[in-house]
Amino acid sequence: MQGWLAFYRTTVGKKIVMAVTGAMMFLWLIGHMVGNLQIFFGPEKINTYAHFLHNGGEEILLGVRAVMIVALLLHLLAALQVTLADWRARPVGYVVKKNIETSYAARTMIISGPLIFLYIVYHLLMFTFLKVGPGRSATDVYANVVQGFQVPLIAGVYIAAMLVLVYHLWHGAWSMLQTLGANHPKYNSLRKIVATGLAVIIAVGFASVPVAVLLGIIR
Repeated sequence: MQGWLAFYRTTVGKKIVMAVTGAMMFLWLIGHMVGNLQIFFGPEKINTYAHFLHNGGEEILLGVRAVMIVALLLHLLAALQVTLADWRARPVGYVVKKNIETSYAARTMIISGPLIFLYIVYHLLMFTFLKVGPGRSATDVYANVVQGFQVPLIAGVYIAAMLVLVYHLWHGAWSMLQTLGANHPKYNSLRKIVATGLAVIIAVGFASVPVAVLLGIIR
């Protein structure tokens, strides 16, 4: 335990924790997206999937949620500590700003992260705990999604959250691959393609559902 704490106290240790927990969340997002996309196959498909998760696979679901909550908290803690350490190391702004391997997304990670966290809370309250939004059925997930995203404001907030997610995931994947060793001029172009591809696929996959509801494709 002491060895782990000593490792975590270093900047490299915090960045590795961010990379590993980030990779875990990428995998979870992909799985969640694939599950969500079953709505395109109709009510029976998505409702059967949801029924399995909340009944036959309930123990698995609870275990995955517990792991992901820990991963999310560690990710947020490490990100905050690294950001604060960086600010303390640079109390005075540079006269000439050199943003090497940085971008608008990189400079706003400290903002996009909390925004995504707040949206996750709202998303859970709406679709998991059924405390907000028009859809309140405990068994008809299809109806909950359709009723929710038929409200333009709700759909708009969801789509806006996916745009923020694209920025966050792009820089997150870039940094994650860099931290885990894929940091070489020979691989940087490929790293950029992989990071961009992952971010766009995940965000478009999630955003396709509210868009389809608004267009009447899913109804």
